[in-house]
Amino acid sequence: MTMRTRTLGTTGPQVSALGLGCMGMSALYGEADRTESIATIHAALEAGVTLLDTGDFYAMGHNEMLIGEALRTAPAARREQALVSVKFGALRSPDGQWAGYDGRPAAVKNFAAYSLQRLGVDHIDVYRIARLDPDVPIEETVGAIAELVEQGYVRHVGLSEVGAETIRRAAATAPIADLQIEYSLISRGIEDRILPTTRELGISVTAYGVLSRGLISGHFTRDRQLSATDFRAHSPRFQGDNLQHNLNLVEALRKIAEQKGVSVAQIAIAWVLSRGEDIVPLIGARTRERLTESLGALDVTLDAAELAEIEEAVPSGAAAGERYAAAQLAQVER
Repeated sequence: MTMRTRTLGTTGPQVSALGLGCMGMSALYGEADRTESIATIHAALEAGVTLLDTGDFYAMGHNEMLIGEALRTAPAARREQALVSVKFGALRSPDGQWAGYDGRPAAVKNFAAYSLQRLGVDHIDVYRIARLDPDVPIEETVGAIAELVEQGYVRHVGLSEVGAETIRRAAATAPIADLQIEYSLISRGIEDRILPTTRELGISVTAYGVLSRGLISGHFTRDRQLSATDFRAHSPRFQGDNLQHNLNLVEALRKIAEQKGVSVAQIAIAWVLSRGEDIVPLIGARTRERLTESLGALDVTLDAAELAEIEEAVPSGAAAGERYAAAQLAQVER
């Protein structure tokens, strides 16, 4: 495996072609092993992964502290190559429930102060509000991040899960490195308006959910039992007939993967990689085994015939069910 690099937009840093999304090491996907999580981060850095993604609200700061520990205990050369992307603004109650978003300038700087402390770093490489605060103009939120850039606490401004008009308004306020948004074979909503807008403005996409939370990894089975704290237990795509329909799509994809001698996960990640040099997939591996499999996608090249075959097996819009439950979907711009 040779780790390729890509650049985040016209103003952002050069990063590894695959980034590591660390959320599942702390929250939303059931129990995780702390020792294995840190070992996985170390293995990713050793393999040449440079981009680590987190959110300050992932298990109320746990994920940032986990990354901080991993960076402190990594070899100096690997630690120095790491670039950390942080989402902020999501509010949580003591019982773990969601309580809206806060994009006020004073809150932006407060969130950043706590993240710097938990991560044990002197700057955050890419900083972004997790969802648009409907009560605060995006210009004010982005402007506050831009002030942190001027002060040296943040290197680059990012966005997350916003629509084309908000992207334009943000880009008119400050240089935007990337938009983080869900993108996979079965989540292609960005292709109509959002992706053309980011490309017009020279903004990259860091794509999360490239395996659709494990649904198209090739490892998820219909009889898998999910805990009540697992996001997927409440996700429409993992429910009833929707799940069976979506797993049928996976089996169609598996036939193509087997013909090529690769895994389902590898061909799904390779498909996202094939969509353009301006797209950086975030892999959500929680173990070294899954990390190794995902990194193998870097060695998978898909020609025009294979891409057409994949499109036929899993056409755009083929998934059953929305990617979020209705209440969460309402918080996402389209």
